[in-house]
Amino acid sequence: MIKNSFRRNILAGLAVVFLLSSCNNKEKMLDSLADYNNAKETGGYHFGDQLTLPKEVTDHAETITISFGEKETSNLTIDPKFFTLGDNDVTFIIKTKSGETLNQDATINVFAKNPEQNISCKIVAEYPHDPTNFVEGFLMEGNTVYESAGLDGASKLIKYTLGSSAPDIIEKQPADVFSEGCAVVGDKIYQLTYKNKIGFVYDKNSLKKLSQFPLPNVIGEGWGLTYDGKNLVATDGSKNLYFLDVNDPSKVVRTLAVAGYAETYNNINELEYHKGFIYSNVWHQPVILKINPETGEAVGKFDFTKLTRENDQGNSEHVLNGIAFKGDNMLITGKNWSKIYEVAFQ
Repeated sequence: MIKNSFRRNILAGLAVVFLLSSCNNKEKMLDSLADYNNAKETGGYHFGDQLTLPKEVTDHAETITISFGEKETSNLTIDPKFFTLGDNDVTFIIKTKSGETLNQDATINVFAKNPEQNISCKIVAEYPHDPTNFVEGFLMEGNTVYESAGLDGASKLIKYTLGSSAPDIIEKQPADVFSEGCAVVGDKIYQLTYKNKIGFVYDKNSLKKLSQFPLPNVIGEGWGLTYDGKNLVATDGSKNLYFLDVNDPSKVVRTLAVAGYAETYNNINELEYHKGFIYSNVWHQPVILKINPETGEAVGKFDFTKLTRENDQGNSEHVLNGIAFKGDNMLITGKNWSKIYEVAFQ
């Protein structure tokens, strides 16, 4: 009896030691993985980089899988088949050699391979702009400006001649519609709405509404809109550009994430396509990005901090938000700004 009791005590003690050791290893693995991911979040990765996980993880792991929700991979390479530019929310699933399964959430930032060029420019002309317009969409064709102004109860589509403070045509929206970005395609204007989950199509000449369409389910909110000659390109306040079928804007043709060399860009807003690049405002930032529409990489950046301070009247919502082109010169304005600026690249 004494021997059996002694044997049971030894086995119980060994079990406790094993359990404590297992728990200790598990905590070390998760802690070291968390430290590694936190350290890498700022510096990020580029496509083709390897994830070199800590030895505390790899020495005790049988398999390591990265889950993206609907898909997963065991290849610890930053592969564009699985990762996008910008922030990627993932879960590491680790099956240990002792048979346990550990999960840890992480954010993996993927950046562009080359730094954005800081593009300098100078103001070459100024034009009047109606300071009551909360600009959400802004474009120019010939000498005619098409502008979508937002806010509930005050939304409208406006057509006017550059340099004139009086609109040629105003098409007001229902009180429950918050207008957003707009784009010209042939003899039509397409316009998004903020939270109504619909878009409108107008006759370009009269601004009379022709039809409407539901926004794709993946687009939670309508923000910016432009046309690249083939597809409409929309934003929803995330890092993504959504390329929409111009014949059926409810259909997403492809999705492209945007990032810079050392910065992720969420809140991509008002857009303008010009000569092979997409130019974008970033909500609540006084900058405009020049984006490669094939890769999503921000290849250039304009800093309009000074102009924004001169025009926001101390109101944080009066942000830079309006990009158009007059030849090769850029026109910029903002929400409730009293001027449109024509700038030339240097």
